[in-house]
Amino acid sequence: MKYANNILETIGNTPLVKINKITKDLPCNVLAKVEYFNPGHSCKDRMALKMVEDAEKDGRLVPGGTIIEGTSGNTGMGLALAAIVKGYKLICVITDKQSKEKMDILRAVGAKVVVCPTDVEPDDARSYYSVSKRLAEETPNGWYVNQYDNPSNAQANYEQTGPEIWEQTEGKITHFVVGVGTGGTISGVAKYLKEKNPNIKIWGVDTYGSVFKKYKETGIFDENEVYSYVTEGIGEDILPKNVNFDLIDGFTKVTDKDAAVYTRRLALEEGLFVGMSSGSAIKGLLQMKDEFGPDDIVVVLFHDSGSRYIGKIFNDDWMRDRGYLDEEVKTALDLIEEHVEKPLLTVRTEELASHAIDRMRRYKISQIPVMDINGFVGSLDESDLFQAFLEDRNVADKPIREIMGKPFPIVKSGTSIDKVSKLITKDNQAVLIELENGKHHIITKYDIINSIK
Repeated sequence: MKYANNILETIGNTPLVKINKITKDLPCNVLAKVEYFNPGHSCKDRMALKMVEDAEKDGRLVPGGTIIEGTSGNTGMGLALAAIVKGYKLICVITDKQSKEKMDILRAVGAKVVVCPTDVEPDDARSYYSVSKRLAEETPNGWYVNQYDNPSNAQANYEQTGPEIWEQTEGKITHFVVGVGTGGTISGVAKYLKEKNPNIKIWGVDTYGSVFKKYKETGIFDENEVYSYVTEGIGEDILPKNVNFDLIDGFTKVTDKDAAVYTRRLALEEGLFVGMSSGSAIKGLLQMKDEFGPDDIVVVLFHDSGSRYIGKIFNDDWMRDRGYLDEEVKTALDLIEEHVEKPLLTVRTEELASHAIDRMRRYKISQIPVMDINGFVGSLDESDLFQAFLEDRNVADKPIREIMGKPFPIVKSGTSIDKVSKLITKDNQAVLIELENGKHHIITKYDIINSIK
């Protein structure tokens, strides 16, 4: 009989799959190392087990101990599998930008999940780096994994992933492309492949908001490069020891939108249901098309499964809210179709300014049309109210007709966006659209900005 003695024995030996449609305009062959075939559905299973076993050997992790790690989710899953089989407790510290699916999965396999804010400095006491270290110090028999600086991370990929790729391509690989986070995958694979053939090019895929690309090119750690981004699993605001820049030939950066769009394309066009960092990887590869020739064999690594991003990348509402869906917006009606059913908020000429202020505050709006029995006769916006307040501190008790500005222009629902945009100026903050049912809606400059893809 052929069987694995436990789930850990199924880690590795993931398939290499040819990419056909998305890369059809490239001169080279593109092969994907599809890591979601690992039991924890990501490449992190490899290094998680290696780090645990090395810690067992040198006594850092004792029987019955607690494994503690800051993770974007995938390393946590790999550690969870090892903890289950080997009898350890696990605490995963995760940031609030990670998908709910990742958090739920970690809890399902027995991990305690601690959620930390994303938008804090690495040395902030609330960051997931700091919280992980503190919990390890406070927990009896706790072991802080520290995948960023733990050499077993890169070593696992040197011993496993690199040799697998070399054997699967029969040594014909010319380029390796992968998203970079902790650096263990790119550095471990690069070390092995360059030992076999120093001419193999290693390319890292970075994200906007991360420091890797500029640091590689200039040697400068630029804090201006660090800001919040959506893509999970790649990019960093620190320089992990596992990132061996000497082994990496270059980096390319991919936007959050492109990462999301190409993740969906991989599912629809290639049948590869992968996570967001894989979308970054394939788009990064396409951005480097001038690097490849007809005889090249390019291997791109896809880190994890799309099942962890159902509520994000594969959710139309989430994509639409961020402007990631390329829905064509041409007319005034297109701008408001997502909230066209909401009633238009207005005020009357004889109401007090305090009523308008209350309505604007309650509904979080910056401008509001003014009506009388004949229709729209004026408008109010924040600047009107501010100017009126400067002139008279008792403005709240004045009737709106005394402080209102000109009425907003009114356009038909089929009016082009270009014409609507030209009507919104410094002196005119909104446009009213007349719907076919005779009702009206408001278009602001923010609706125009949100239509920009």
